[in-house]
Amino acid sequence: MAQQDTDQQHAGVLPVDDEGFVIDSEDCEERESAYRERGTSRPITVVGNPVLHKECEDVTEFDDELAQLVDDMFASQRTAEGVGLAANQIGVGKKVFVYDCPDDEGVRHVGVVVNPKLVELPAGKRVLDDSNEGCLSVPTAYMPLARPDYAEVTGQDEKGTPIKVRGTGYFARCLQHETDHLYGYLYIDRLSKRERKDALRQMAENEPRYPVVPND
Repeated sequence: MAQQDTDQQHAGVLPVDDEGFVIDSEDCEERESAYRERGTSRPITVVGNPVLHKECEDVTEFDDELAQLVDDMFASQRTAEGVGLAANQIGVGKKVFVYDCPDDEGVRHVGVVVNPKLVELPAGKRVLDDSNEGCLSVPTAYMPLARPDYAEVTGQDEKGTPIKVRGTGYFARCLQHETDHLYGYLYIDRLSKRERKDALRQMAENEPRYPVVPND
């Protein structure tokens, strides 16, 4: 998601709170830097690339290849100045996303979710927020999109340990946005035809600030 206008020493399992949700707001700078410094930045795929428009494969092997992918995703996310990145945004059709995202209180959250699934929330927790949303795969375009201002995601970390992540406000939007990516949906797919056309016009009229993979 875009911000608004060999054996390797990888991070250990994150601690959890009393409800079993990961505590992803501690040691953020150290953890993000460790991932990123091991990784290699890759260019971002953009709307129209087939890998973005189909459901990704479940991850079944939690090995060095996956660990390297996660490192490369953090490096790529930093290059693109994003707050979240799904694997298919660097051309890999696997269900993995990373995030380095603040919530509306300014608390920074850093983590990895493999094989994510959004938790269906009761009506009382589905308060909609219609803030602007952007996407690294639709560079330079921003449109308002109503999403719940609270989200919960289940999945696994990069070592295969089951995890639960929750977020509010902007971070909740990020969790929903990145999970959508791994099931073949861009945020513009949730817009009206007119709004989608406007977003694509914005993209066409401006140059991305990071390397992208041109569509054939």
